Amino acid sequence: MSPTIAIGVVFLGCCSNVVFLEELVREFPKSGNLITFTAFVFNALEGFIFTSRFLTRRPAIPIRMYLAMVALFFVVQTLNNYVLGLNVSMPLQMIFRSGSLVANLLLGYIILKKRYKPSKYLSVVLITLGIILCTIASASFVDSQPSHTDDPVHDFIVWGLGVALLVLSLLLSAGMGIFQEKTYAKYGKHPSEALFYNHLLPLPAFLFLAQDIYAQGLLYNASVSTVLPVIGSSIPRAWLVLLGNTITQYICIRAVFVLTTECSSLTVTLVVTLRKFLSLIVSILYFKNPFTLFHWFGAAFVFGGTLMFTEVFSRLRPSDNGRIKIGAFLCT
Repeated sequence: MSPTIAIGVVFLGCCSNVVFLEELVREFPKSGNLITFTAFVFNALEGFIFTSRFLTRRPAIPIRMYLAMVALFFVVQTLNNYVLGLNVSMPLQMIFRSGSLVANLLLGYIILKKRYKPSKYLSVVLITLGIILCTIASASFVDSQPSHTDDPVHDFIVWGLGVALLVLSLLLSAGMGIFQEKTYAKYGKHPSEALFYNHLLPLPAFLFLAQDIYAQGLLYNASVSTVLPVIGSSIPRAWLVLLGNTITQYICIRAVFVLTTECSSLTVTLVVTLRKFLSLIVSILYFKNPFTLFHWFGAAFVFGGTLMFTEVFSRLRPSDNGRIKIGAFLCT
C-alpha cells in the first residue's frame, strides 16, 4: 500500500468506524467490552495467520516486554469501554483523546526529564484549555446521553466518573507510549508484530469480563433482524454493525501502521489529527450530538494546539522564493 493510498484509507476507515461505533453505543451503551473483545479476536487471528505464520516466526521483541506493554494496553481499553456507558458524549471522548500530547509532555517531563521549547508548553496550554471548555460545555447535556436516568444528580456523578476515567486512561496511554518508545529504541520497530501480540496476549484477561460480554451478546441477539440480500437468511442487525465496526477499525489501524513505517512522524501526527477532527464533524452532523459555540472554541484550541505542537505552521511558511515548503510532509 502506497503512503498516498494509506492516507486516504486512514480517513475512510477511521471516519466510517466512528459511525459504526457510535451506532452500537447509542443502542447498547454498555457493550464496550464485547466490541473490544471482537476487535481483539479479529486482529489476533489475522496476525496469527499472516504475521506470526501460525507462531512459526520468532518475535523480534521479547515476550516479557510485550506482557508489560499489553497490561497497560488492556487497562486503557477497558477504561475506555466503561466510559462509553457513563453519560460521556462521543464528541467529548474524541476531544479528550486528542489531548494525548498533554499527557505525553507531562510524563515525558517527569519520567524522561525531557525539556521542551516554549512553543510546546504554549500548545499544551491551548489543548488543556480546549479540553476544559468542552468538558464544562458538555456538563449541561448529560441528560441527552443514551445511558442517562431520570435522576440528574446521579447522572452528573456518573458523568464525572466517566471524565475522571478519561483522564486516567489518557495518562496510562501516555505511559504506555513512553514504554513503547524505550522498547522500540532497544529492539527496533516491528509494527505488525506489536499489533499481533498486543491483541493476542490480553485475550485470557477477557475471561474476567465473560459474564458482561455474554449478557451484551444476548442483547445483540434480541436486536431487529436484517435479511442478508445474497444469502437470504436474517441476522440480528447489531451483529452486522459490530462486524462493520471491527473491519473498519482494522482497516484504520493497518493504514496508520503503514504511515508510521513509510512517513515522517510529523506526517502521521498531522494525518491522525485531521482524521480526528473530521471524525468529530461526522459524529456531530450524522448523530446530531449537542455541540455549542463553546465546544467549537474548545475543539479549535485542542486541534490548533496539536498542530502547533507538531510545528506544522512553521513548516508551512513560504520559502525565499515564495513557495511553501512541503518537503517535511513527503513520505519516503
